[in-house]
Amino acid sequence: MSFAQTVALGALAGFTIFLGLPVGRLQLLGPRARVALAMFSVGILAFIFVDVLSNGIEIVDTALTGVKHHQQSLAYLIWLVFLLAAGFCAGSAGLAVIERAMRPSGRRTPPIAGAADAIAIGTLQDDALVLEIDAARRRALRTGLTIAAAIGIHNFAEGLAIGVSARSGAISLATVLIIGFALHNATEGFGIVGPLGEVKPSWRWLALAGLIGGGPTFLGTIVGYEVTSDPLELAFYAIAGGAILYVIGEIWNGMRRYGYRELGLLMVSAGFIIGVLTDLIVTYGGG
Repeated sequence: MSFAQTVALGALAGFTIFLGLPVGRLQLLGPRARVALAMFSVGILAFIFVDVLSNGIEIVDTALTGVKHHQQSLAYLIWLVFLLAAGFCAGSAGLAVIERAMRPSGRRTPPIAGAADAIAIGTLQDDALVLEIDAARRRALRTGLTIAAAIGIHNFAEGLAIGVSARSGAISLATVLIIGFALHNATEGFGIVGPLGEVKPSWRWLALAGLIGGGPTFLGTIVGYEVTSDPLELAFYAIAGGAILYVIGEIWNGMRRYGYRELGLLMVSAGFIIGVLTDLIVTYGGG
């Protein structure tokens, strides 16, 4: 498979993430439906979390086997373990630090005043409420982009697998990987817009989220075709795993106020199962 064909098919695999994004524009969903969609996205993200970490740990296990058989150095194994730990920490705790730094400071309560100032205070409170609603909206959109970035890191690693397979001449494997990742990425759009709740994103925001989440598949295909590097792949798996874990916690906390606990858990299971089913195509092809 030529470089141009590989890159084109890698772009197609990443583009399918746009299929689920328009759901975020629907405003006919009630609280129950919003919880169902958000928790369905949590199930998908939970599967991606398991998938990326299992792939990352597999790289470390392979190096450990090499050390046991004196085919790899201990220093290389230690380096991989460090990459796994540092990447995971950067993806989870690092995102928490960034989110806290970007969080607007809490609104100040106006001082108690006499009746003459009641109208002015009421106006200030109304303005503060508007600012608070706007801050909540921006926070939801920021969470959505964080999810897109975490998925994008995961998709970059998927693109690496496509590129490496095509470069090595495993055409059938590369084809199955592209089909499998295309189907899998189609469900990831729900993972991005599910936690937005009542916030209606613009088409421009959806396009940006799609590029952040799906574009790395295209970039990873290019890199994978030209470069093969286990440490690079491990670093991306680790960062993606940590970021996805952080995002799952954020969505879970955000959805608790709506209730519908049993429905939410059922949809988490459904999302996880869908992730498994789409991944089976890749596994069947030997990926």
